[in-house]
Amino acid sequence: MAKTKGSSKKQQNRGIDFKKIKRKIGRKLPPPKNTTNTEIKSKAIVLPEQSVVSEKAGLALSKKGLTLKELLQHTSHHNAKVRKDALMGMKDLFLKHPEEIKLHRYAVIEKLRERISDDDKTVRENLYQLLKSVILPGCKEDNQGPVISLMMAYIFNAMTHLAIDIRLMAFKFFDLAVEYHPPLFFSYAEKILQNYEDILQKNQFYLEDRGKLKNVLAGLVRCLLLLPSSKEVNLLAKNVPEQKILQAFEHDVPTVFAEYSVIIKKLKNLVPVLVNCFQDFLPVIHDSLDAQSFDCMLNILRSLDHAVTFFIHGVQQGHPEPPPVDQSFSSVLLKKLLVVFPLSPMHHLSEKDDDRYVILNIAITEIFMHLSEWICPPAVLFEKFLTFVEYVLVEKSCSNVRSGKAVREKQISTLIPFIPKLVSRVIGNWKNRLLQAFTKTFQDCSPESSVKLACLAAIEEIIISQEDLLCTDVNDSGQFDYKITLVRELPKLLVLLGNRHPSSSKVVLHLLLRLGQRSLLYDDMQGLLKEFYSTDQDKGNICYGPFLRLARDSQELSICCLYYLSQLDSTLLKSIASCCLCQELDPFMLFRIIEVLHSTYKAGHIQISDHINFLITLASRYKVCPENIFPATDRDKKTSNHATFKSLTSVVCSCLSQMGDNSLVFVILEKVILEQISLKPPLDNSCAMLRILIALDSKPTRLSEQSICTLSNVLSAYLIDVAHCVPEYNDESTIHEQTRRYYLLPSFILFDRSYKLLNLVLNVMGSLINGRSSSLLSGDHIRYAKGHSSIINAIVSVLLWMQRDAKVQQILYLYKEEIDHISRSICSLQSSEEINVPIEERHIIKCAIDRLKTLTSSLYQ
Repeated sequence: MAKTKGSSKKQQNRGIDFKKIKRKIGRKLPPPKNTTNTEIKSKAIVLPEQSVVSEKAGLALSKKGLTLKELLQHTSHHNAKVRKDALMGMKDLFLKHPEEIKLHRYAVIEKLRERISDDDKTVRENLYQLLKSVILPGCKEDNQGPVISLMMAYIFNAMTHLAIDIRLMAFKFFDLAVEYHPPLFFSYAEKILQNYEDILQKNQFYLEDRGKLKNVLAGLVRCLLLLPSSKEVNLLAKNVPEQKILQAFEHDVPTVFAEYSVIIKKLKNLVPVLVNCFQDFLPVIHDSLDAQSFDCMLNILRSLDHAVTFFIHGVQQGHPEPPPVDQSFSSVLLKKLLVVFPLSPMHHLSEKDDDRYVILNIAITEIFMHLSEWICPPAVLFEKFLTFVEYVLVEKSCSNVRSGKAVREKQISTLIPFIPKLVSRVIGNWKNRLLQAFTKTFQDCSPESSVKLACLAAIEEIIISQEDLLCTDVNDSGQFDYKITLVRELPKLLVLLGNRHPSSSKVVLHLLLRLGQRSLLYDDMQGLLKEFYSTDQDKGNICYGPFLRLARDSQELSICCLYYLSQLDSTLLKSIASCCLCQELDPFMLFRIIEVLHSTYKAGHIQISDHINFLITLASRYKVCPENIFPATDRDKKTSNHATFKSLTSVVCSCLSQMGDNSLVFVILEKVILEQISLKPPLDNSCAMLRILIALDSKPTRLSEQSICTLSNVLSAYLIDVAHCVPEYNDESTIHEQTRRYYLLPSFILFDRSYKLLNLVLNVMGSLINGRSSSLLSGDHIRYAKGHSSIINAIVSVLLWMQRDAKVQQILYLYKEEIDHISRSICSLQSSEEINVPIEERHIIKCAIDRLKTLTSSLYQ
């Protein structure tokens, strides 16, 4: 037992070699004691300036901080993504700094042109978009010829590349170059047409990607559109404003003629290739015509049409050998196209798909119409096309589907220019059928549509240019009926157009003028023309037509058309007079209307009574603004039309004096003027009436006794109003004196021609003061002067002004008793207690009596 206790005690006193440490779960272990610390501490070195930043200071940078030089270097990088990013960076830089394009355009083009044949598709597309949207538009103000010429060698190199995608993209680049510099085509016409021929002969890509083929054909259409064609010759022959079609500049036309034979040779080789391309698409027509196939076929037909019109242009211009093409070539081309005409699907299609077939058939029809000017097609084929033209005019114009309205209008507008030639060529029933279809189309299409404008040009050619052709068959009244119907539709169209489409209205007015010059306007059109000017509404209101809101040149055209009507009726003249009285009408146009209508009267197209009524209406109803003779404010002075009305009065007097024997004209005018002036018009209009009267009167006066009696009442009131509106001032200027004389002179001239008239006027003034003239006191004739004091003061002023006039003063000596009677009547009124007159007015009357004494004393001396 003792041994056992000793051994355990010995074990407790021994040391432990490895102490086991218990770790709690989740606690981080401490690092080992023998771990080496690798942490490095340092301080940043601050330099006053970085060398890279100093190099780019003041330079244009992209979003990534790259300069133009660096971006141009990156376009040659071996990585396609870097090249693409460089092009994107250049676009960003040029948009932020557009001036960089003009400064470095040559260097940029010289570097970027290398990417035209880039192996990567995205790089080529980004280059195309960069040129189209940024670089070429940025150089548009400068001469782009040198800039684009730098790319041409690389574009032609890409056109012969082994990769078909690069070749197709090269045509897209060339199309862009021609768009911004059209004369470029003529410099490389032979080479580019050869390249088009080569690419179109390789038809292995037709079914692979028709979108690329569409781009190639669209570029070919753009190039061929630059060639001179027979369409231009026809437009110039008609003297019609040429449409805005892209054409070569005048100084480049000799180049076209110099290369004429070369272009003809290449086009003769290209046309069969285009026809074969078109035939390769025919299987698609019977199945399903997709959008890309349709665009390709349409561009092929357009290219053929431009080529044909260029051939015909060569024949018309008489170019030297070789001849453009012979008739056998044209016959072959026509037969290949007519084999499939008209194109039609095997089953029913939607309205949109049906429109595509119609558009293609119209394109073939255009080619046929141009070829038919050159060769004589068989009658069966000709009738085939006539049937299709009639179908398009009748069926498509009557379609009620709104979704394809713009497409249908474009379809019809394409065929309308051929109608005049067809009408002149066909015989028998087809002439009436075409005219009927054309007339229906013109009536049914909307006024603002392009079809309407196309029809207007065709109407001019049908009616004016082919007038003799329409008159050949005197027994066929149907042709004349269609002609009359078309002409009568023109005034309706003017009213429907209103002022919303001024350019279309101007075209209609031009056509009306041309018809009038050929004596093809009808008098029954005047009812519709009246709505164009103005119409009377209920309660005396006037509804003005489009005439007032059109431009001056259109107004001039419409007025000139009136000259060619055989007889202008009074209702139309009344409508025109309402426009003349409107304040919105330009004064120039007012006098122009009078000039034209007076010439129309001299030509015997207006009756004398109607013309006199028109002129008197202007003088009696023209509203002078402001009505005050002396405007109170500067604004009134700016808007015043007193000067215009004075000129109008002079013009009316001049016209009336040129109408014939003044004594006969005076007989007609006498009653009219007295009726108008008795209506108590404003002062200016009354003065105008009196001036017209004295312009046709003579000494002694031609006025009848009854007219003198009527005029005495009116004239006395007129003189009182003049004295009230043009009072005397102590420091009055010459303008006041001239103005007063302008209004008084007509009356003084009448007094000089008729002493009896002056005697009656003095008697009326005297009776007015005595109160025996109730009509004058009630204001039936006096318009402005009201109250006893105003009237008496005005009467005295009138007598004093008479006394200052040399001729009237001599006449006044004969009527001393009448003047004494006026003086006694004024004194009696001033002292009368029976009449209630305020003190202020009695004082005014007293001053008037004092002024009158100077006149009576001078008369007795």
